[in-house]
Amino acid sequence: MPENCDRKKMQNENPQNDSEKSENKENVVFIGNKPLVNYIRGVVTQFNKWDASEVTIKSRGKFISKAVDVAEVARRNLQGKNVIVKGVQISSESFEANGKKMNISTMDITLAKH
Repeated sequence: MPENCDRKKMQNENPQNDSEKSENKENVVFIGNKPLVNYIRGVVTQFNKWDASEVTIKSRGKFISKAVDVAEVARRNLQGKNVIVKGVQISSESFEANGKKMNISTMDITLAKH
């Protein structure tokens, strides 16, 4: 996978950067190499602190299973707020690396207040 790929950006994304999230109302958490609890905290913060009506968890490749774990744990932690899985979107992205065409799977999980 090329170093300039979006995956690098996803891994460096900080789901807890409060000033960035207050300006950016997209309510997106990108899953990467950080510990699971960091991403769960990011999702819960979006609902509790920023009063988001929905949060999207984005993942690619090997991080897809971690995204499912984040969504389920966050949903259970937010049961009092009636947060549900609103939708799951899957796709794949194509890119070229070392002259070879490669595909990588992507998944977006949207959690929303019911």
